Amino acid sequence: MTTTYAVLSEGLQKRYGDVHALRGLDLAVPEGTVCGVLGPNGAGKTTAVRVLTTLVSPDSGSARVAGCDVVRDPAGVRERIAVTGQYASVDGDLTGAENLRLFARLLRAPRSRADELLERFGLTGAANRPARTYSGGMRRRLDLAASLIVRPRVLFLDEPTTGLDPRSRNEIWDAVRGLAGQGTTVLLTTQYLEEADRLADDIVVIDEGRAAHRGTPAELKALIGHYAEVVVADPAQLEAAAAVLDRLTGSAPALDAEARTVGAVTTDSTLTLPRIVREADAAGVHLIDASLRPPTLDEVFLRLTGRAAAPTHDDRHATQKENAA
Repeated sequence: MTTTYAVLSEGLQKRYGDVHALRGLDLAVPEGTVCGVLGPNGAGKTTAVRVLTTLVSPDSGSARVAGCDVVRDPAGVRERIAVTGQYASVDGDLTGAENLRLFARLLRAPRSRADELLERFGLTGAANRPARTYSGGMRRRLDLAASLIVRPRVLFLDEPTTGLDPRSRNEIWDAVRGLAGQGTTVLLTTQYLEEADRLADDIVVIDEGRAAHRGTPAELKALIGHYAEVVVADPAQLEAAAAVLDRLTGSAPALDAEARTVGAVTTDSTLTLPRIVREADAAGVHLIDASLRPPTLDEVFLRLTGRAAAPTHDDRHATQKENAA
């Protein structure tokens, strides 16, 4: 079977003055899947989205979205996509219903589409309230609904749940799963690695403007094996516990004095929890807990990029230069 790609880029390059935002970015997102795009600050995530949504042109390389070239046929791309950014684009003075009906009128969609989306996103009860009275989660759902007035083939979500509480975040996740289940391709950039872990069929880790790693969440986790962690009874024994894990795992342990924990990644498939406990006991380290588990996506991200996922928007310098141009 031949895979059809909703998003396909090869060698994308983009500079903003002395900032090299994209350095030959390759992406291949199959139709009907959710692709999570991760990366540390300045990695190029937002620049990639801006190129793929035709907001800026690449300096070189090529990209096709929903079958249309982003440079040669930007209008064709825009007809087939929808974009939901970090901040809601709805008018706070209009009601939820008025916002969606306005979008429907502008996009020449039937009025019934607005009512259908209000119900679909659980906003019918608040349809006649000004959007400014909505909670953060409700505004994000309204914003997402506005993006779907005309059913897009590809939906770009740029950090869609930034600043939301866990309940609101789950509501957005449910909506995204529903869209993917109906065949919409979703490209998701996020600062929450749990979000990518829960939603993405595939993940692309962008670092220094390139696709440094890609795979399913399980495949990326398998790259670094397991995570061994112990909790010591006496904080004075943290260094001794770290020496034990260093010897057993062959990687530098991370210490948390407040939580009294020491953890380290291991690719040794023969390492067992009883062995960790025995070695700690032999070293005179008193443990109150120990675990050996698959790594979280946060731990994978830290290992692959050498940096933790930052809770701020990336490409800041590139965007500033672009806005000044």
